[in-house]
Amino acid sequence: MAKVELKQPIVDSIAAEVKGAASIVLVDYRGLSVAEDTELRQQLREAGIVYKVYKNTMMKRAFEGTEFAGLDEYLAGPSALAISKDDATAAARILSKFAKTAKALELKAGVVEGNVYGQEQLAELANIPSRDELLSKLLGSIQSPITNLARVLNQIAEAGGSEAAPAVEEAAEEAPAVEEAPAAEAAPAVEAEEAATEE
Repeated sequence: MAKVELKQPIVDSIAAEVKGAASIVLVDYRGLSVAEDTELRQQLREAGIVYKVYKNTMMKRAFEGTEFAGLDEYLAGPSALAISKDDATAAARILSKFAKTAKALELKAGVVEGNVYGQEQLAELANIPSRDELLSKLLGSIQSPITNLARVLNQIAEAGGSEAAPAVEEAAEEAPAVEEAPAAEAAPAVEAEEAATEE
């Protein structure tokens, strides 16, 4: 069996992994200790990111004709591939943060939503919060004015309620006097009726 035939399944596997990916990031992992590599893989796995080491020639062949072909120029030396299907900035964010403590890890380049980014640009992308964080901030900013309005209306109602209490008491005191007047007027009429029946 020819070498090309043996390598084709690996190329197909890489192509399948990157198909539909929101982003992929290339890193140079040389110099990472076993403990650091294990910790990095765990963090990436928890974030739903696929992290694998492939030969550069295999990746080049898998990237042919795709939006990831722009990474060919960065495929030199040992390379690992971090693939994110959902959150476009997750891989760059986690790898960049990890590289601050593990100095041996080096981000080479990446493709985020079809655009190729170099090392410096990836570092900038890493500062963008995750989609969930952005959505929660947006929701918070939308809810904030509504919450403030409700709080103000509640304070007005409470203030209005305490001011209205004496007025309600005054109205209650005046109400019986209004009801008593017709009763007082009705008393002579009853007496007149009684006198008429006696006659």
